[in-house]
Amino acid sequence: MKPVAPPLQVSLVRSPAPRWVEEIHLTLSAGATVAHALRASGWFAEAQLPELLTGVWGRKAGLDQLLRERDRVEIYRPLRVDPKVARRERFRKQGVRNAGLFAARRHSENGDST
Repeated sequence: MKPVAPPLQVSLVRSPAPRWVEEIHLTLSAGATVAHALRASGWFAEAQLPELLTGVWGRKAGLDQLLRERDRVEIYRPLRVDPKVARRERFRKQGVRNAGLFAARRHSENGDST
């Protein structure tokens, strides 16, 4: 007789908007994939699944990736601004004196930096 594998406990996390995180815990059968977790959540229609950006524990994962016990499946929303462009814009607005590594350096009363 073949032993029956115990069910998997996984969590599914999404952030529909900045500073708003939703998490649910799911019990799935052994051999479940990311797609199985998404279907079990009820958050998305079947047609939406191929469009989603997903990961497991911060690493990009496809819908067919097998899940392990206690995995954290993450659903990523697209970036509104490229981080490199945002950094350049902040630097341009702040100017050279107020940006960079030594911008927060304090000066003591005798003029020495600490």
